[in-house]
Amino acid sequence: MEIVSADVAIVGAGGAGLRAAIAIAQSDPSLKVALISKVYPMRSHTVAAEGGAAGVIRAEDSLEHHFNDTVSGGDWLTDQDAVELFIEDAPRQLTQLEHWGCPWSRTPEGRVNTRPFGGMKIERTWFAADKSGFHILHTLFQTSIQFESIERYDEFYATDLIVEDGHCRGVVAIEMRSGRVFLFHAKSVIVASGGAGRIFPFTTNGAIKTGDGMAMAYRIGVPLKDMEFVQYHPTGLPGTGILLTEGCRGEGGIMVNKDGYRYLQDYGLGPPDPWPRKKAMELGPRDRLSQAFWHEQQKGNCVSTTYGDAVLLDMRHLGEKKINERLPFVRDLASSYMGKDPVHEPVPVRPVVHYMMGGIHTNIDAATPIPGLFAAGECACVSINGANRLGSNSLTELLVFGQRAGLGAAEVARQVADGTPAGVETQGREAEARILGLFDREDVGESVAGVRNAMTASMEEGAGIYRTEEAMQATCDLIGQLRERVAKVPVKDKSKVFNTDLMGVLELEAMLDISQTVVHSAIVRKESRGSHQRLDFEKRDDEAFLKHSLATYRGADVPEISYCDVVITKSQPAERLYGGAAEAAAKEAKEGGSGEGKAA
Repeated sequence: MEIVSADVAIVGAGGAGLRAAIAIAQSDPSLKVALISKVYPMRSHTVAAEGGAAGVIRAEDSLEHHFNDTVSGGDWLTDQDAVELFIEDAPRQLTQLEHWGCPWSRTPEGRVNTRPFGGMKIERTWFAADKSGFHILHTLFQTSIQFESIERYDEFYATDLIVEDGHCRGVVAIEMRSGRVFLFHAKSVIVASGGAGRIFPFTTNGAIKTGDGMAMAYRIGVPLKDMEFVQYHPTGLPGTGILLTEGCRGEGGIMVNKDGYRYLQDYGLGPPDPWPRKKAMELGPRDRLSQAFWHEQQKGNCVSTTYGDAVLLDMRHLGEKKINERLPFVRDLASSYMGKDPVHEPVPVRPVVHYMMGGIHTNIDAATPIPGLFAAGECACVSINGANRLGSNSLTELLVFGQRAGLGAAEVARQVADGTPAGVETQGREAEARILGLFDREDVGESVAGVRNAMTASMEEGAGIYRTEEAMQATCDLIGQLRERVAKVPVKDKSKVFNTDLMGVLELEAMLDISQTVVHSAIVRKESRGSHQRLDFEKRDDEAFLKHSLATYRGADVPEISYCDVVITKSQPAERLYGGAAEAAAKEAKEGGSGEGKAA
């Protein structure tokens, strides 16, 4: 085992990890940062984001509007103090990216352009054509390389967090190209490792999104918060799960069923006004649009494809010039993977798992309950997304809370004395022994693919768009059995260099841990809220469940589920309305002289 000493170790070099590293380097160049990444940073999943990042910039917009859209979009499960901080810092962070060189799309007058996004009633999504995540990640990466205090460890797979005397003091990781185990001894640690969409069979997430960082934090006793809330994006390409950005609908694309009917008007999202429309329709929140697809599927109103049922995303009326200017990547994806040129024909789409609203429990400063451990990005849950994240909030979240995690970790590092406690190295060697012990397993017929396929199929059945007690219980039972089976999966490849067999076993262990927290958190939430929809409990229950779930590992076979309060500062829970229903409620509230928060 090799030991690397650093002041701060960061697991993950995507948007949140890079922003944290930059914040540390700028605040104190004397602090050594070890930036540990499963892949080369420009392959981090931030690069896949297409649509844009939200921040108030237009004259007709306001921080209050962004606050209200975010809180109501999250079905009042958002922590409102965190949302207030987030929306206030968002424009500053996006402007900073501008100064660092991010090529935001411009208006004819030369100002930063914005587009509409689902659940947001005013245009506030900054975009760089339809490669926003690509350009944001490029900008952050190029900015980070100017700092000598940031040392990168690319293609290192992190397996364990080290806790000594109640304080997080390091990370164990495998260097993939050599198979060597490294102990990164640090005074503080940031986890920015992304989400876990690969626990489902059909997802926009790349192969690296296996929940490794969440699982590491979970295993050392950090609660995973609100894990039952899994977001489906309504416009994924059948077969591949590749995302067609919400920007398609933001630019004016419409969704129709097999009869060419704009079916969203039947699900409380408003009538089909001509563009530019002010009612929700296709710009409703992602959870509602995904649920509408499910209902259309039950009615037999979908189109059939080689890869199952789909609806149609029609952008033909936008014209070739606008599609090439605003959505060139979308045109390429649809043409390459579906053989459908959106300039000339509708594109089949269907809901696909996209984002985990839940994650590592943190406070408003990105700190976890374990001193010295911070988390930011999709792997974390600071509770600005609640039960349903609004599109384009996540890229801004990376910046806002990535910086806060970096500043917090730097402050802790300055207060911790130099030197490596003996217990840190001991734990590192124990982790190394566990990893090497995987090579000694006997082959009893189990395989990564077999266990993984059973897991993903069960998660789709039990924790999909709509859920029932019976289906969730079956998934709970099966995941428990699969956790026993994964302990028997052998590492057949005995080599050291880029051993994907070993990585597959370790990733599968993490995914099963995360799957278990998702379904066990879901089965005890006996209500429907945001992306958590139950056919057996169809109503939202604020009296019993206006609270965050906490899934904690206590060494037992199943996680312990507890709850903590939602922070409410000024927006009281109300009915979540969109389109014409929201306008009617707003009018009624205005005429009545009160009713703040009635119109979501």
